[in-house]
Amino acid sequence: MINHRTPRTPFRPNPLVRAGSVQTVLAMVRPKGIDVTTDEQPVLLDAGYDYTGAAPDQPVRLLGYYNASRVPQVRRGLVMILHGWEGCSHSNYNVILTQHLVEQGFATFRLNLRDHGPGLHVNPHALNKGVFRATLIEEAATATAQVAKLAGDAPFYILGASMGGNFALRLAKWHSERLPFHNLRKVVAVCPAINPARATDALDRNRGTRRYFRQRWLRSLRAKRLLDPALPDLGELEHIPLVRDMTDWFIRQPSAASLRHFRNADEYFAAYAVLGDALAHLTVRTTIVTAKNDPVIPVVDFYALAPHPLLDIQIHSTGGHCGFIDAPPVRHHMADVILPELLSD
Repeated sequence: MINHRTPRTPFRPNPLVRAGSVQTVLAMVRPKGIDVTTDEQPVLLDAGYDYTGAAPDQPVRLLGYYNASRVPQVRRGLVMILHGWEGCSHSNYNVILTQHLVEQGFATFRLNLRDHGPGLHVNPHALNKGVFRATLIEEAATATAQVAKLAGDAPFYILGASMGGNFALRLAKWHSERLPFHNLRKVVAVCPAINPARATDALDRNRGTRRYFRQRWLRSLRAKRLLDPALPDLGELEHIPLVRDMTDWFIRQPSAASLRHFRNADEYFAAYAVLGDALAHLTVRTTIVTAKNDPVIPVVDFYALAPHPLLDIQIHSTGGHCGFIDAPPVRHHMADVILPELLSD
């Protein structure tokens, strides 16, 4: 019943790039040779009932991208990859991971959550009327069940990073406590946001991360409001400097019906946190990979997760937020950290 907190192969990059902020920034550098977008296949999924209440008579639609294994006669299974908040299926780490996985014999499916997506084949904000919120686990689970069926009788894996890691862990809970995915073999969460309140405060304290997430969220909300003028006017929100206070403001808007039952940001954050004994009833092997110097996800909450025989927590001394980069030259090693977890079954 012990969580193994020592990584099998500790990540040890050049001392010049060990700082968490450096790791996080270098993760945005895309290496040459990433070409998985040339043979990806867009798939629009029926994700079931709309729990935002914005369109109860219309099914939720989520867009994802499928890539087949590039290794002839090798069928290791299907890995569903979940992006972080304001990221998407085509975020840097997602396409890099996809490249490595398909070259190792895995098929992949990069699922876009509501209001997230690259905008290549459809405007992601036009797919559904209600605004994204991180508590929408039902539609994510319904879409996941559809993705699992694509694998047939082959093993199915869920892999998520940052906010996607939070969703991945809650899908492990969903599988264990509600409706199992018939072929789910393992769940891997990289730098998951298990304590959204603490993570939001951490990103607000850093000017760079605050500016990055604040601008991306505002851009998404502006795009959404162009399609639905009934959403709150964003004039006041544009001048609120902190993401936490922006969240608080949005919750209090009368027209934000999907958030009406939350009194403040803390209640909203608590509704999708994965803390303490949240994973006490796991029935699927689950691995968490994170870094002590992640500037967005404070490491302290991982030590407080209740032990479970199916839960493995690997805390690296460095890696930043979804980084795991060595340099010079820039080399991405997140896949090297994750692949052993998928190949160990």
